[in-house]
Amino acid sequence: MGKEMESPKEQSSYTVEQLVAVNPFNPEILPDLENYVNQQVTSQTYSLDANLCLLRLYQFEPERMNTHIVARILVKALMAMPASDFGLCLFLIPERVQMEEQFKTLTVLSHYLETGRFQQFWDEAAKNRHILEAVPGFEEAIQAYASHLLSLSYQKVPRSVLAEAVNMDGASLDKFIEHQVANGGWIVEKGDGSIIVLPQNEFNHPELKKNTGENVPLEHIARIFPILG
Repeated sequence: MGKEMESPKEQSSYTVEQLVAVNPFNPEILPDLENYVNQQVTSQTYSLDANLCLLRLYQFEPERMNTHIVARILVKALMAMPASDFGLCLFLIPERVQMEEQFKTLTVLSHYLETGRFQQFWDEAAKNRHILEAVPGFEEAIQAYASHLLSLSYQKVPRSVLAEAVNMDGASLDKFIEHQVANGGWIVEKGDGSIIVLPQNEFNHPELKKNTGENVPLEHIARIFPILG
């Protein structure tokens, strides 16, 4: 027997996350999930599971789809990069909806971020502020992602490259760098301050990569050959 559908009174005693866990295919929770998306925006929190649940319900109730809410979900998913949340969400959105201009724009922005084409990203974002500025914290989240991507690619990064990646210059860039020096382990080289040394990791310093395989002693290998023969 399937799980009985809770009454509205019973549902009101659950949090949204509990509603998703208890009965994710109940269309009655759709308004709660939509409100929860708006709550995530205003409180600058994020729940991929709840948002995916809403997009799945829209698949079963296409006439109830709110494209304004869907756009907010995708913007929040972009802010979660380098996680693959955007692709997971986009997969649940009908192709006819994806063809709407705002969703084509968000898909292009996702592609620019995935490929590290930050100048193109910021140029495109500037043309579509009406979509992005509705979600507080968007710019800061992308700047954090850009910094993360640079740290995987560079041991040292020129200030000009950093400026392009995070879309900052002048005093605002100085403040950003100062924050990273204080909290992220960045170092500004002495001199004119045009070079920033990024923290070492296994990607920008391959010699730090851990060897996941155990070293096999030579004598053990020698014993294998007779068996193979």
